[in-house]
Amino acid sequence: MVPPTADGGSPAPIDRPILEFLQTRLQATRQVSRATVTDASGHLELQVVCAPSYYPAAVDEAQLTLRWYTNDDFKCHYREQHADHAWGCRWDRHPNPHNTRDHFHPPPTAPTPGEDASWPDDYRDVITLVLDEIEDRITTLWSE
Repeated sequence: MVPPTADGGSPAPIDRPILEFLQTRLQATRQVSRATVTDASGHLELQVVCAPSYYPAAVDEAQLTLRWYTNDDFKCHYREQHADHAWGCRWDRHPNPHNTRDHFHPPPTAPTPGEDASWPDDYRDVITLVLDEIEDRITTLWSE
């Protein structure tokens, strides 16, 4: 087993072309206010700010942060900010001591350890799965 990196991510480098492809696709949708490839957090990642019009007023902000590695490891972290709490979850594929390589950190707090899971091999299929689950969450928010 390859040891995890200091940030709990993959030992492989970030796959910038995949992040840039996803950035182009996502910022072309009405659901996204802004998609930016950045290393502001100390790690190259795609930060996606979701359009407020897709959310009820109780959600102050929603964002998706994506890291994709050249060995197809990934971290997809979805987070909503409400006035009195945050709600989040995370889909991961990376070596770690707490779960299998593929795992999910469930809402509302995305705890570690998470739940072992199995994700598609292709990054487009993974992103489709993540976006579908976010869409389900938005539907739930509107029905509350």
